[in-house]
Amino acid sequence: MSREAPPFLKQAGRILNSGQARTLLLTGNIHDLFYKKQDELEDYVSLLPFLLHHWDLSDFILITHELNGPIRFLHQEHTELMKRAWVEWRTGMSDEEMAIQRMLEKGKSDLDSVADAFEHHLNKAIGNPTLALELLRQMCLCSRTTRNGKPILKQNLLILIEGADLLLPESPMSQLSDVDRQRVAICQDWFCDQGFLRSEDSVIMLAESRSLIHHRLANLPYLLETEIPSPDEDTRKHFISWFNRHLNDGEELKLWSSQTQLATLTAGLSLQALLQLLKGASHAREKLQPSEVVAKVESFIQNQLGGSVVEFKKPEHQLKDVVGFRKLKGFLNSELIPRFRIQGKAALPGAAVCGPIGSGKTFIFEAVASELNMVVLVLKNLRSQWFGQTDVIFERLRRVLEALSKVLIFVDEADTQFGAIGANAHETERRLTGKIQAMMSDPRLRGRVFWLLITARIHQLSPDLRRPGRVGDLIIPVLDPDNDDRAAFIDWMLKPVVDKRPPKETIDSLSSKLADYSAAAMASLRSELIATKMLKKADHLRLEEILEVVNDHLPAAIESTRHYQTLQALVHCSRRSLLPDPDVTNDQRAIWESEIKHMESKGIR
Repeated sequence: MSREAPPFLKQAGRILNSGQARTLLLTGNIHDLFYKKQDELEDYVSLLPFLLHHWDLSDFILITHELNGPIRFLHQEHTELMKRAWVEWRTGMSDEEMAIQRMLEKGKSDLDSVADAFEHHLNKAIGNPTLALELLRQMCLCSRTTRNGKPILKQNLLILIEGADLLLPESPMSQLSDVDRQRVAICQDWFCDQGFLRSEDSVIMLAESRSLIHHRLANLPYLLETEIPSPDEDTRKHFISWFNRHLNDGEELKLWSSQTQLATLTAGLSLQALLQLLKGASHAREKLQPSEVVAKVESFIQNQLGGSVVEFKKPEHQLKDVVGFRKLKGFLNSELIPRFRIQGKAALPGAAVCGPIGSGKTFIFEAVASELNMVVLVLKNLRSQWFGQTDVIFERLRRVLEALSKVLIFVDEADTQFGAIGANAHETERRLTGKIQAMMSDPRLRGRVFWLLITARIHQLSPDLRRPGRVGDLIIPVLDPDNDDRAAFIDWMLKPVVDKRPPKETIDSLSSKLADYSAAAMASLRSELIATKMLKKADHLRLEEILEVVNDHLPAAIESTRHYQTLQALVHCSRRSLLPDPDVTNDQRAIWESEIKHMESKGIR
């Protein structure tokens, strides 16, 4: 089965061949496996051998450097070519001229000591990355030197530097060590040198993220970036087939279904992680089950992003378990869930859910997530305390989302996750919010990635997040139960403590007493009634006992805050049909806004 060169390799080749840049940064999925076929042998190898295989061309001298390793030439003859050019650059004499001088001197000349010095520099550069970078820079100077109008080195240099983020770490200059500063200075001089920019030599650096490279280099206009994406479904399918064909004697890969379905279900895995899964399955000689695959995907993604950043949500309740909210549940079943299930332009990019604290937002939309039966990722904390790490976390998240076939991003307390982008916001916060906004409206992700932002403070979300084309397409208010919904809550509240449903008069009486109660307050009161029944060791409570508990119960002193949040939910709602009165007028909306301003003038926010 033949495989074309991956798009990132073609893009990198176009950049270097066109001369758009002489310094290229490869980022993203750099620690994965890549397909290499040489003659009749096919294999999956790490990135560096993959690049060397594809770029091993007659007009290039390939040089690699890693943090604690030596400077390596791909071929021995390349070392000799570089050594001869180095000697000629240092002495101004060609091989023929050196040979004549040796004959005249009949012994070892100063020219030999220059060649020995080159070998000495190579040896000394082992474990000394600062010296290694300076030596590589000088090789580029040597490469473009001409003599009698001709370059002293016919081939062009192609230098690959592994672990660029460790060699040139992002950090404020005041916090860098002297050697780190020196390396940054060497590379800045090297990459900005007009002679280097006009030459045919190139430097390719490998790092997971541009944000991990020191900003003095990462922000250079001469440094272009090519991202290596996570493997797509076709790549995973090819890898599974390759693995199955190269199993050892006595081993076999047993699947619950086809290799194509396995490739689909492993969306989000790197090939390295997929290899671990397949090796375990073939060794066990038992059928690989979907549950094992899902567990591996979840574990891999959490390891990539960190348990403090995301978690997988698996709600066990569904909309049928939600008490009350008859009108809202009808809308969710008839419009929201179908719009999340379809693909293409008709799909929703996401929705925002607002309403006062305790109204049941999280519980209801956890049930929606359960109904959707898709991967549900809960964003917990995208910000990092470490310098530059927030951008790295976001880039990892983006790569994961692009690799998954369909995913719902569940963000509770969204106003604390995504801040503002104004002048008073921190630079990191502005950058993070801006990237999230761009991802929400990315047409490539529409129908595949859905955002569900839940907040009691919808007004504190960035206006750019709330605009149409992002979650502003659908802003859903979740308000306190009223009328029939409140009666349903009272039935639910009383059911565990009564032997039969109370008469309508009792329900109406309780409904008037609990008119201002939220869903959370009703749940709290229900717990108290159950506890009272247990303490009395009774099978059920009498009506007088129930009323005693209800009359003794005082709701939390947060009415003003909840009323303010309710007004904000009403004002920001994007559908008339979701409001308590669908025939609401613009005058009524203006009254709500006026009341909001009045409450804000009193310090209520």
